[in-house]
Amino acid sequence: MTGAPAALGALVTRLYAGSDLGGSASRSAAAALKTRTAGPATVTAKASMGSWKGTPVAVVTAGDDVTLAVGPSWRVVGGWWPSLGIAQPSLGPAGPRWVLAIGSDARKGEPLERTRADVLQVVGVDGRGGGGVMGLARDLWVPLSTGGKGKINAAMVFGGPQAQVATVKEVTGLPIEGYVVLGFSGFKKIVDDQGGLPIVIPRTVVASHAKNLVIKAGPQTLSGAEALAYARERKTLPDGDFGRSRHQGEVILAAAVKAKLAGPAAIPSALASFSEVGRSNLSAEQILTFTAGLHTLSPLQVGRGVAKGSFGTAAGQSIVVLGAQARALFASFRDGNLP
Repeated sequence: MTGAPAALGALVTRLYAGSDLGGSASRSAAAALKTRTAGPATVTAKASMGSWKGTPVAVVTAGDDVTLAVGPSWRVVGGWWPSLGIAQPSLGPAGPRWVLAIGSDARKGEPLERTRADVLQVVGVDGRGGGGVMGLARDLWVPLSTGGKGKINAAMVFGGPQAQVATVKEVTGLPIEGYVVLGFSGFKKIVDDQGGLPIVIPRTVVASHAKNLVIKAGPQTLSGAEALAYARERKTLPDGDFGRSRHQGEVILAAAVKAKLAGPAAIPSALASFSEVGRSNLSAEQILTFTAGLHTLSPLQVGRGVAKGSFGTAAGQSIVVLGAQARALFASFRDGNLP
């Protein structure tokens, strides 16, 4: 096998030989591999290596087979193996999963995880090839996990990303697994490092906060700065903050489509790039299996939605009060999918 350390190569050899992997496989991966049938006589495999918060991760491809592994004491944590008669991917816990994507409003010199959340998007997968991206407007007035009521994005100021996740979990009723956080500069760097973001812009947008940058309707490949401007604009949008949240969901879905086209082998390097500029409480196993799950999605089965409400005031602030539309959206997302 090319590109792999010896211990990982030996583990993959045992996998295809039908050996019991014992403690060298996660519970879900071991259960899936118990149904293995005889594989090909010879296997030509290639490993793509990366890291997540200092932990080695690997994606091993062999034809249509994909093996997900986490080091340094290498373990198989998931994958899909059609050559071994395993029809369904093994991607961590069974059933739907959700992760909260947070965009920090931190400016230069400010702590990434202790400023307001400029972006709140819940990304879900249903484990059956579908998923959803649900946006939460920043001005939603809700009970905060840190106590009292406030705008939903204030939870991170008072208690960090964990408090932000706890607040969103309480509001939506979704058992969110963890979070990923990016700042402005980190977001731009990732987009630029990946060669830009291909996206179809539904209508021309003038980014008032970015020197009236014009982002034209139609197919575009946005730079990091352009993608950030598109995701942050609200003043020139007819539906304001709801429109901004919708744009943020479009950006996330466009990134997922680009990642799917790049193939699973691109996952380790992408995780390493994120680790350089972002923060997360997800383990290497969690992020590797969740990200690989995004590669199994059909873009046509990934819905988008924005939790909306009525406008009001509280504590001298303009706020949004959740209504029936938002509650229905939360309920429809409980299977990990949005229509």
